[in-house]
Amino acid sequence: MSFLSLNQVSHQYFSEKNYTKALDNINMTVEEGSFISILGPSGCGKTTLLSIVSGLIRPTRGEVRLAGKQVQDTEAEIGYMLQQDYLFPWKTILENVLIGPKIQQKQTSAIKPKAIEFLKEIGLENVINAYPAELSGGMRQRAALIRTLITDPMLLLLDEPFSALDYQTKLKLEDLVSNLLKEFHKTSVLVTHDIGEAIAMSDQIYLMKANPGKIAEVFEVPIELRNLSPFQARKHLKYQLLFDRIWEELNTLESKHHV
Repeated sequence: MSFLSLNQVSHQYFSEKNYTKALDNINMTVEEGSFISILGPSGCGKTTLLSIVSGLIRPTRGEVRLAGKQVQDTEAEIGYMLQQDYLFPWKTILENVLIGPKIQQKQTSAIKPKAIEFLKEIGLENVINAYPAELSGGMRQRAALIRTLITDPMLLLLDEPFSALDYQTKLKLEDLVSNLLKEFHKTSVLVTHDIGEAIAMSDQIYLMKANPGKIAEVFEVPIELRNLSPFQARKHLKYQLLFDRIWEELNTLESKHHV
């Protein structure tokens, strides 16, 4: 049995006069501990799909199961990291990180030392008592990641979490996030527009097409790339070969869409 499974998921948005079919018959299986990316053009329903996986939206048709249960019954087990860090500006970095356990009423005596240790591990030990406005964008995203991981979610959803960052910071964070997720054996789903990011971080890439959103193709990332850090994977010959294949397929989908 797959750890995460999407079975014939379709979704429609209704208005007074018409409806839009955002997703059509999405099937997907994700094994525990793996990292998959959902890649595709704007408007193909990537974020809608992530919202359905998180349990925030009920699909018009089909079902999503996490560890055998309907996702609506496992919402507390899912972590969600967005483009914006959404740290509370009036709380310190440590206080922000501890919000999840506080809301879930899981504030044991071990949580605070654990949060401090996590922050040290990602290089934020000197800003634990600082406020978000005093930190760079990359530092705030690191804090947001720890805020998500501290609740020990079964599944981590990443909605373009690096897109607002400069390229150098983005590359550094890709390595950091990849290492942390492997260390904690987290199952993760990334939504991105960035082909390179998808290849460098993933085990598998689901390429979507638009109108309605469907899975057009699934790419397996070569094991040689998976065993490298994202930064090192970008230098490998097989990275460029896979990049060219996905680029070509994306262009073909775009051409068909505009015909």
